[in-house]
Amino acid sequence: MVKIGILTLSDRASSGEYDDLSGVAIRECLDEWISSEVEYVYRVIPDEFELIKLNLIEYTDELECDLVLTTGGTGPAVRDVTPEATEAVCQKMMPGFGEMMRAESLKYVPTAILSRQTAGIRGKSLILNLPGNPKAIRECLEPVFPAIPYCIDLIEGGYIQTDETKMKVFRPKSKKIS
Repeated sequence: MVKIGILTLSDRASSGEYDDLSGVAIRECLDEWISSEVEYVYRVIPDEFELIKLNLIEYTDELECDLVLTTGGTGPAVRDVTPEATEAVCQKMMPGFGEMMRAESLKYVPTAILSRQTAGIRGKSLILNLPGNPKAIRECLEPVFPAIPYCIDLIEGGYIQTDETKMKVFRPKSKKIS
């Protein structure tokens, strides 16, 4: 079984001012693409640096999530601290994920360059920051997801299998040793 953490970072959604649509959008994409059995861990918390760090550490170290997807807090606003919290808890950063998401987002909005999404590895978990806009979730997750299962294989996390008719992932063919 694969364990996936979804962490929504929003002051207003965490206070009940409105429903979290971004976390729901993430789960909808994953449910469509992943054919493996999945256990989700889901929370909505405020945009607070220390609280984000504590949750990321809990998701990776204690709950042993193979993949942690955050949504929100990646812009230039004062309260947007998700990338900094992610960098503070990761042993390795994976900047290609953020680069690819920004490049893809530029096809839709010129303000994509303001986004600071990133990704990193903590132990056997991949942490990936997604934007807070529900429409942008699929736009950003779809182009990077083909690399996620193999990345998790390389860090010895759980095996993610997909419905290849909906999401084709990349894994190199194994070489035969003669």
